[in-house]
Amino acid sequence: MSTRTLPLLFLNLGGEMLYILDQRLRAQSIPGEKARKVMNDIISAMFKKNFMEELFKPQDLYSKKALRTVYDRLAHTSIMRLNQASMDKLYDLMTMAFKYQVLLCPRPRDILLVTFNHLDAIKDFISDSPGILNQVDETFRQLIETYNCLSDGEFQLIRQTLLIFFQDMHIRVSIFLKDKVQNSNGRFVLPISGPVPWGTEVPGLIRIFNHKGVEVKRAEFTTAGNYVTPQREGSFELYGDRVLKLGTNMYSVTRPVETHMSGSSKKLASQAKENIVPNPLAKEELNFLARLLGGLDIQKPAGGETGFRLNLFTTDEEEEQAAQTRPEELSYKVINIEAMQEPGRRAELSRILGELEVAEPRPGSAEKGEDLLALMDGL
Repeated sequence: MSTRTLPLLFLNLGGEMLYILDQRLRAQSIPGEKARKVMNDIISAMFKKNFMEELFKPQDLYSKKALRTVYDRLAHTSIMRLNQASMDKLYDLMTMAFKYQVLLCPRPRDILLVTFNHLDAIKDFISDSPGILNQVDETFRQLIETYNCLSDGEFQLIRQTLLIFFQDMHIRVSIFLKDKVQNSNGRFVLPISGPVPWGTEVPGLIRIFNHKGVEVKRAEFTTAGNYVTPQREGSFELYGDRVLKLGTNMYSVTRPVETHMSGSSKKLASQAKENIVPNPLAKEELNFLARLLGGLDIQKPAGGETGFRLNLFTTDEEEEQAAQTRPEELSYKVINIEAMQEPGRRAELSRILGELEVAEPRPGSAEKGEDLLALMDGL
């Protein structure tokens, strides 16, 4: 498991969340000023300097439930409200989109290009807000500084860590089904044609060398796919052509998007009720994360502002039906996170975080953050 995976997971899922919210704000004809405020508030909270600094520290991934709670609080840092069914659908769409992108990356290193595509699009959302734009650019620089120097082997480990995180998620998404890139069981269809990874050759040629390393023979074979050589490598700099299209906004053209639980997902959900020994540091860890996001107190409309509810379904009836039919095991219950700002509380949380950061791996360290919500359900 790579301890450098969390920033990439968080930023890419956050990018997908913003794509979806932008599409739904337009679909529901939310006034432009309100829509801009929602996007600006969420992006500003997402890229807070102290949170980004904490996020980039080497650490294990949080559990799905813990990460889901962070996005729930993040989505409610503005005047917009989502009910449980819409939030569940939002998280399903986010995770399946990024899972598809990870699976299709030609090289493990290209996960960084996918991340850059998300950040490029986020910058377009806030092009008229220079302060927030500077926050995103600072995160861009942190990504370049942290990841551009990593080896291919380290990126392969990051990719494996992401795939382990996503491996039991098989939510059917209408866009993927219509484009025939996802089967009815929720599993993705991987292409056998198209550009090969940068720096590699189109398959179809076998070279044979002698013991001195001299090529002595060549043989050709026919491949099942139609492969092409990429014209150039995507840019890993702050500005540039990423070449790779994975991670760009697939909702830029309005299309209805539905999600459905596959049979295998329901079966896996019924087996997913974990019974673990509660970790007394887990709640404090999640609380600390929430505090870094600015406390994440649900914002109340100020002055003459009025809040509004965003629906990720076509009608309220569909939303209600989705809430009733979703398996309980796959409905991420939202918990109240304590994010008090007293100096004594901050010092205690900082101390606990310090205890979590140790040089040597501890027994069970791979389970850091596991089932945080399950632990807190009984509180």
